Amino acid sequence: MSMHASDLVIVPARQLKPIDTIDGFQVRPGFFRDFGATVIPGGVNFTIQSHGAASCELLLFHREAETPFAVLQFPENYRIGFVYSMIVFGLDIEEFEYAFRLDGPYDEKKGLRFDPSKILLDPYARAVTGQSRWGHKNRADHGYRARVVHSNFDWGPERHTQIPMEDLIIYELHVRGFTRDSSSGVACPGTFHGLEEKIPYLKKLGVNAVELMPIFEFDEMREARVVDGIHLLDYWGYNPVCFFAPNTSYCSSLEYNREGLELKKMIKALHDNGIEVILDVVFNHTAEGNESGPCFSFKGFDNNIYYMLTPDGKYYNFSGCGNTLNCNHPVVQEMILDCLRYWVIEYRVDGFRFDLASILGRNEDGVPMNQPPLLRNLAFDSILGGVKLIAEAWDAGGLYQVGSFPAWKRWAEWNGRYRDDMRCFLKGDPGMARIAAQRMIGSPDLYDPVYRGGNASVNFITCHDGFTLYDLYSYNQKHNEANGWNNTDGFDDNNSWNCGQEGETDDAGIMALRWKMIKNACAVLMCSRGTPMFLSGDEFADTRHGNNNPYCQDNEISWLNWNLLKKNKDLFEFFRYMIAFRKKHPAVRKDLEPSYIGFPSMSLHGLAPWEENAPESSYAACALFSGYDEELQREDLVYVAVNSHWEAAHMTLPDLPENYCWKIAVNTGDQKQQTFAEESMPVSEKTLLLGERSVIIFVGEEISLSEPK
Repeated sequence: MSMHASDLVIVPARQLKPIDTIDGFQVRPGFFRDFGATVIPGGVNFTIQSHGAASCELLLFHREAETPFAVLQFPENYRIGFVYSMIVFGLDIEEFEYAFRLDGPYDEKKGLRFDPSKILLDPYARAVTGQSRWGHKNRADHGYRARVVHSNFDWGPERHTQIPMEDLIIYELHVRGFTRDSSSGVACPGTFHGLEEKIPYLKKLGVNAVELMPIFEFDEMREARVVDGIHLLDYWGYNPVCFFAPNTSYCSSLEYNREGLELKKMIKALHDNGIEVILDVVFNHTAEGNESGPCFSFKGFDNNIYYMLTPDGKYYNFSGCGNTLNCNHPVVQEMILDCLRYWVIEYRVDGFRFDLASILGRNEDGVPMNQPPLLRNLAFDSILGGVKLIAEAWDAGGLYQVGSFPAWKRWAEWNGRYRDDMRCFLKGDPGMARIAAQRMIGSPDLYDPVYRGGNASVNFITCHDGFTLYDLYSYNQKHNEANGWNNTDGFDDNNSWNCGQEGETDDAGIMALRWKMIKNACAVLMCSRGTPMFLSGDEFADTRHGNNNPYCQDNEISWLNWNLLKKNKDLFEFFRYMIAFRKKHPAVRKDLEPSYIGFPSMSLHGLAPWEENAPESSYAACALFSGYDEELQREDLVYVAVNSHWEAAHMTLPDLPENYCWKIAVNTGDQKQQTFAEESMPVSEKTLLLGERSVIIFVGEEISLSEPK
């Protein structure tokens, strides 16, 4: 019978006695099913696996030392199958770092790259050393190392309430860029603690989930360079070094052997304030790159298992970053599952957004699979049963699966079609009204509720990739010259519109149009069926000055300028209003009990009511959401009318029973007042003028006795 280190609660510590001595250390065979380094009474358990290695050495270093103070060769009887495991007694976990060296065959054409001269990072390392000072050279030249981490954080007695997908409002942010600028006003800018300091702001805005761009350990100095005197780094972090370790350079202080503590405090504080945490995870490739890249971990353990290789041993590159993780190999599957379970158990993470998730459904030769075992196992895993699984349903190899991602009614998707179609529609492209209406009611043409459930679509117009919302209506073309690639990087098909002038302008008419376009986008996003997500800073018109791919810009291009919050307070208040409006009206978010009025849960309209199939020439898309709200004991009726044309048009509202009327909650075409408090919404005429490039949102309400019909 095999044991886990966790089984030690029933095994008296006195039974764990050393039976061998290696390099002066007392040792014994360890717990073969517990990968990584685990503290046990009296020692540390080290377990790794390699299918191709002939031998393995454990290297122990004093903190920050160049050479190991001990090299412990694993005896043959410390190996079972392909797993090496050893308990080393008498180690003070705060006084050492560790790594491995493996020997074995080297044949690049067969994908074998064992090299006993390489110092290798434990794939299951809970903390990576030499990475804690942002922007400083790490130890990649002579190998990364790991530290053993205490696991004794007190999460308290309260269990965080899981927010249903339909009730989420997701706010995507970069941990460093969110507060790095001095205008953020936090005590610890650019850190987990800095984000925690901004929780009152997040609550005021009304979002209830933050989606964090990569916080797995990555090396921001990878391919660091200077362009026009500016130091460029791997700022976004989509090149993971280790999947189990948090990025320690996002901490406000060093956390020797307590790495992750500040992150856990931040997550707990967010949870205590009703905000969930979703991690953007990158399991499609690693920072080891292709044949020319470094070997610091996976290549040295089992290169031909961890990566997709061509028949001649080279690297498939469906990620666009040099290599592709071999996700559906059983060993890699097990690691990914172990990793996600670890983040859920140890960090209480609420969900994961999977970068280039279509790669996770490719076979070892790169062919897309019908029933990818990894995706299925993630969908049905017991530990992951309560967390959100969100796919970026495409990859850099041309596989585009928006609407067809293998889901088992469990996976949601970044709805890239929503982004593209809504951008085209809102800027006035012809022939887009019908498809925009489909996007507003949850994209049933993509996500059949019978097969995908009701929460498959994560709707967004902006994200970290591409323009900010302000830039979307300020630039016709990308302006990425600062990245150093002669403006060849980033997307060209932005579906943006500068409203008449490229970039900044003092023209009051152009600026008024830009504000209206931004508000239109916000209003439609918050009144669409599906989970809304928007980019941090959009709520106060943050700009990247036309750079739609600032992955390398650790400077004012990427950092949020919080001075704009005060300058553009009106826009912030509009976002607040729309978020609160969405929360007040469950009919927009989900199917309710049938309406007593007789309206369907969702219906499409044109300038005339019940005009589901609007003419191709139409620029108007209208949607009605209705149902009976049992909690509030009332009908919930919301009618959204959008005119993307540059000319106003007359519209007619659907008939209501005599004791009901339509009231105006939002009108972006009203120059005096765009939003109205619930108690002061004006009553609408049945037929009215829908202004050029504007959105009107109506609420159907029962007429009180004191209110005129």
